[in-house]
Amino acid sequence: MDFLRTHRHLYSIERMCRVLNEHEYAISPATFYRFQARGFGPTPAELDEAYTAHRLFELWRANRRVYGRRKLWKAAHRAGWNIGCDQVQRLMNILGIAGVLRRKTIRTTVADPTAERFPDRIQRAWSQAQRPDQWWVADFTYVHTSCGFSYVAFVTDVFTREILAYVVDTRATKSLVIRALRQALTLRQRQDPYFESAGVIHHSDAGSQGGFNRSSQHRDDMEVCDATSSGGCG
Repeated sequence: MDFLRTHRHLYSIERMCRVLNEHEYAISPATFYRFQARGFGPTPAELDEAYTAHRLFELWRANRRVYGRRKLWKAAHRAGWNIGCDQVQRLMNILGIAGVLRRKTIRTTVADPTAERFPDRIQRAWSQAQRPDQWWVADFTYVHTSCGFSYVAFVTDVFTREILAYVVDTRATKSLVIRALRQALTLRQRQDPYFESAGVIHHSDAGSQGGFNRSSQHRDDMEVCDATSSGGCG
């Protein structure tokens, strides 16, 4: 606006607006003429909106900065304001404030009392491990990323506390934990050509997420003995 006002005695407003638009400064002559007609300084409507935005910010701060659009709108109505829910959202966008969202909870393990289960051979006696490759503990969890939830399955040696293997996937399927166990076996065989998996106790929780309670059926071809805290591989 200052540029147009300063140079309007040299070039027409229409010509300068056309050149500015060619250089990605979007402005029309009508916008300049409206700016000129209203004079300098904010209009009464702009001042009213600024005061309303300030009151809204103070109300949001008084409620520990956790209120979103709907709760802030209801709080404003309780305070006697005549304000719409859409207006609250628009002013919140201008102020750069937002409510606190509860993060979605993902259950990675769901107990299934009807599942076929193997006995618990460890009984949570983690400190009694006497050598590497005596007990392997398997579990899986989820990681929240900007693209959504990713699932991670891992196998840990109880004695050395070494993470022997981990697998990341976007789906919580049975193959997730099986792939982690196969990866751990491959790693140990690569580290030690004389490694024998027979006798290793593979311990996991009693989940049935995605059919994991049935993954213990692979123990024969893997030659790893399964044990669970109260059931199948999960």
